[in-house]
Amino acid sequence: MARIGVEQSLTNVSDALRSAGHEVVELKQEHDANGCDCCVISGQDQNVMGIQNAVIQGSVINAHGMSADEVRQAVESKLQS
Repeated sequence: MARIGVEQSLTNVSDALRSAGHEVVELKQEHDANGCDCCVISGQDQNVMGIQNAVIQGSVINAHGMSADEVRQAVESKLQS
């Protein structure tokens, strides 16, 4: 399946994505997103400095306020489009 980058703090999301058969990469550094089809962020430190540098070509999903299952569904929806 797809390779998904997930922020370290989102362990429940990582578990849900692994259960669905996806390869999960923990995002610790910017370069960890290389090769990912999609990334999931917590949204806590999103664009703090007002700088946006695109590291991946895939989608970035902000998991703030979403359950792990909702994030999994959003990831799978983005991968199909």
